[in-house]
Amino acid sequence: MYSHGSESLIKQAREIQESELQKFNNRLVKLLQGKELGHETVDCLQRLHLILSATKYTRTLPPELQKRILSLLSSPVEQLQVLSSAVLRETLPLPGQELHYNQENTSQLNSHAAALLLSQAGSRADLSSLCAQLLRSLESRQSEPPAHSLTHTLPILNTILAHSPECLTEDHITLVSKKLVDWLRYASIIQGGGTSSGGFFTGPRSRQPVPIAELDGTVSGDFFTVLCVGQSFTDDQWMNVYSFSFLRHWLLTYHSVSNSNTTADTANRLQLSLSLSHSHSFSNDDRSEVDGSVVSMVSATSSSSRLLPPKERLREKAFQYCQRLIEQSDRKAHKRTDTDLQKACLVEAVCILDCVCAEDASLVYRAFPCVKALFGRLSSDLSFARVMLPIAQFYLNHGEMAAVDCESVWKLMFGRFPAELFNDQFLAHELLRFLRLNLESLQLRVPQYTHYFPNLLKFLAWDSPAAVDDFVDLLPSLVTAGTAVELLHTLLDLPCLSATLVLQLRSICLPISEPGGRGLLSLDAFRSPSFRGLFLFLLRGEAGAGDTIDRLSKLHELLAEASDWPRVVQCAQTVPVLLHIFFNTVITVADEKLLAHLILVMLERSSLLLNIPKYSKEIHRVFSRHLLTLCKLHPSLVVDQSHELLEFAGATANVYSKEEIYTHVVWVLGEYLSVSCDSRCSVRLITSCFEALEAVLFEITSSGSPRGAVCPAPRVITTLMSALAKLASRSHDLIPRVSLFLSKLRTVTRSRSVAWCSDEEDLVAIVTRGEELWSLLKAPGVAQSVLTPPPYVTTPQWHRDTNVAMPLRLRALTNLTQSQ
Repeated sequence: MYSHGSESLIKQAREIQESELQKFNNRLVKLLQGKELGHETVDCLQRLHLILSATKYTRTLPPELQKRILSLLSSPVEQLQVLSSAVLRETLPLPGQELHYNQENTSQLNSHAAALLLSQAGSRADLSSLCAQLLRSLESRQSEPPAHSLTHTLPILNTILAHSPECLTEDHITLVSKKLVDWLRYASIIQGGGTSSGGFFTGPRSRQPVPIAELDGTVSGDFFTVLCVGQSFTDDQWMNVYSFSFLRHWLLTYHSVSNSNTTADTANRLQLSLSLSHSHSFSNDDRSEVDGSVVSMVSATSSSSRLLPPKERLREKAFQYCQRLIEQSDRKAHKRTDTDLQKACLVEAVCILDCVCAEDASLVYRAFPCVKALFGRLSSDLSFARVMLPIAQFYLNHGEMAAVDCESVWKLMFGRFPAELFNDQFLAHELLRFLRLNLESLQLRVPQYTHYFPNLLKFLAWDSPAAVDDFVDLLPSLVTAGTAVELLHTLLDLPCLSATLVLQLRSICLPISEPGGRGLLSLDAFRSPSFRGLFLFLLRGEAGAGDTIDRLSKLHELLAEASDWPRVVQCAQTVPVLLHIFFNTVITVADEKLLAHLILVMLERSSLLLNIPKYSKEIHRVFSRHLLTLCKLHPSLVVDQSHELLEFAGATANVYSKEEIYTHVVWVLGEYLSVSCDSRCSVRLITSCFEALEAVLFEITSSGSPRGAVCPAPRVITTLMSALAKLASRSHDLIPRVSLFLSKLRTVTRSRSVAWCSDEEDLVAIVTRGEELWSLLKAPGVAQSVLTPPPYVTTPQWHRDTNVAMPLRLRALTNLTQSQ
């Protein structure tokens, strides 16, 4: 939200009168007519921009003011360029005042003027015209337009391609490809400006050409790249740097232009490739494994590449350029910033190699030795972790074709990185994004990645708000028949994992507390050998060590003080969302045996959860919902797990501590314990279930609540009564017992107040429900058809179908009844 002062300024800008605005415009025109444009002019331009942008209506400036501001785009002061471009983008151009650049004045074009041009482009034809003008300036000799204008050409062209790649023709593509080859491969190897030899006779003739150098200070023995250093750079060297930055986007884009039938595929590749190198600001030490000069063999390529078509030649030169960068990255840089630059260039170079190999499969065999050597050199250094992502992408895309063993790559990516760098937010974001964008390929080519889910979930446990969106997409791929049970336990223990990760870092940073001193009990437990196994299980890297541990309750006691840690609380808030996704997915991959096991896990874990406020209640709500879904899809599960369900429903304590899930377990027993759902359902089973529920209902309605517990919810009591009535309608010998209880309930509630229900309205609702069930059970045949209707009755649901007349009749009868 805006501050009070900002809101006041915006309000003033919106409410300015037309007369005041005209006076302000006249004053600004006078200021712009002056020879020197000082702080007052800048301040007025900022005010004008605020006035124009504060309203949703687009204004038109006076012609003289529009002309003066337009002239500022070519000002040598960049602040005036920025302000003039921002102001003009908020206005409508006057007829004849549109910004135009032709071949003669394209040299004046800068990035701010280009932004205005793009905002005024009304159609693809306008963009095509601008592209044509820019590319004509590239065709001219560098002596005709000023050479420095070319530095703006590629960034502007890159912006246009991002909006409309179709505006380029084949001739344009050929021209740019040729220029990129010249700039990338044939830039000068001499530093710009030259160096004086000193002395009295110092002059232009005495300045000696100085060759460019490598990052380690040695003289460069090969062609110029972005990793070469010098006191100053020539224009073609600057274009070399711009070309490298532009190269990957160009390689991906011109493919989509020339092959329109694969535009969607190219868009996906572009998104994936660009995502691997954004935001690479490294913060690691500047040590390198190898010091010294590396003599490049790239320049020794055959001159036959000059005979290739422009696109193929650019691909070849891009390949050579990237190989040279990889060789240069092996040099020890003298500055920390140069070390970071090496890492960023490595990311870009491997991504470009991936692009060219995707276009020309024959390059895979030439590229893999270089990429494999790079992986072997960097894999042991965690400071290069983010450089490994494009390398992993390269292995994923081309490893199968080259018949290369990729197991070591995936062990590093899914094993060591999450285990040791789970607190690196940038790595977490990029690795999870890598998984999302390559999900189909990973499932096909790296099926073992699902066994690394305990490691991958560490990213979520550490920073849940940032990672939850990624895991919403990733979690379904981790749910398989082999991982489902362990994954469910792991999701439920995610807050425990979050607390354990915090303790792991604190155990490294904090000293061991002295005897009698104040410290975290959980940290002492983490360091204790007797509890080490509990925490090591949570920190395991792969699945398969076991579904869960025996001493979960002890673990929860040790982590009790972590229940209010912000990171743990945030993690607990994401678990219900992920559980919904888990259950919605598992019903598509699991058989009935596995689903039956999951029901047992739900019943068991309902009482084994970390004591976080509201956490247990939310988990019980999720369990309840999906218990109904599982039993509705497979009613036979109720008979299969009848013993465990009856044991759970027969425990009176569950009425008070697990109201939500207890209510749904009772409902499931009453609804699906029937011969119509499973032929194995016997009278004996129905009777045993009836007796268990009857005992619980009698106990809670004949005495008050346990000390410290609230009264049972009315829904629990009505669900128990309904379940008993349903079971009795299927075994008529039980009807007298239900009727006797319901009649006693009616008599007791009318004679005096009851301890098990404190609200009078709730008590009335319970009694009313009992009377309805009592009336139904007087006619056993009717009771069974009403309480347990056959599928052909419930499936059509005529009363909800708006295409038939029954809903209208029911509403009419309801209105007539209510009016009387």
